[in-house]
Amino acid sequence: MLPEHWVKLIIIALLTVLLNACSSVTMRPYGGEKDTSKPTYQSSKDYYWWGLKNEYEINTTDICQGRRVMQMQSVSTLSDWLLQTLTLGIYFPRTAKVWCEES
Repeated sequence: MLPEHWVKLIIIALLTVLLNACSSVTMRPYGGEKDTSKPTYQSSKDYYWWGLKNEYEINTTDICQGRRVMQMQSVSTLSDWLLQTLTLGIYFPRTAKVWCEES
């Protein structure tokens, strides 16, 4: 049987992993199926304290240069998730993605 301090450490590690599970939010202004192709724009944004500190705006007019925005997404990538887990949520990066209408 494992020593008590190891059991506590394992429980804390499992809770941390579960609380920092991968997630994404996808918005498609014109409906349709989720686009899985390479996005037109992708950038990691820095948040702190479980995502409660910092706020970002992404100018889709500049990104798409007059074309329609087909999909926007906020996602926790593997590297985002690892950083969130290793810092116990103090540093909480998220990745923003934008897909523009093809020319």
